[in-house]
Amino acid sequence: MAKSPKAPTVDRDLIRELTELLDETGLTEIEIEQGGQRVRVARNAVTPVAVRAAAPPAPVPQPVAQQAAAPIEPSKHPGVVTSPMVGTAYVAAEPGGKPFVEVGSKVKVGDTLLIVEAMKTMNQIPAPRAGIVIQILFEDGQPVEFGEPLVIIE
Repeated sequence: MAKSPKAPTVDRDLIRELTELLDETGLTEIEIEQGGQRVRVARNAVTPVAVRAAAPPAPVPQPVAQQAAAPIEPSKHPGVVTSPMVGTAYVAAEPGGKPFVEVGSKVKVGDTLLIVEAMKTMNQIPAPRAGIVIQILFEDGQPVEFGEPLVIIE
């Protein structure tokens, strides 16, 4: 009688860690490959359904600082700093700590602008150029995607 091949073992801790990463980042799926094994974790994305409203929604007022800076298209600005990875962006080294930069801060090349946490690793994002921070395009603790504009330096 031939032995049946042993089923591959499932690393439940890895799956839990990937699931937590989905929760932290707001992603709908993530896939990694390690040691010849591939693991993909996905959740059902809720597809928006068109609903006919009786009245148009009221406009949401924006803070004055955002309204004044609204004409700048972040992706087209030469001083835009984008996220080099998927993760969670933080303005300070610790909760409630002093922000690395604020609107109006002068920065030099290499100064830390923010931190992006990815896979439980804190990655400092340096200023690629010297100048003044004119816009911060994320909220503290916000999930960010690769290539997403985060800061504008002029």
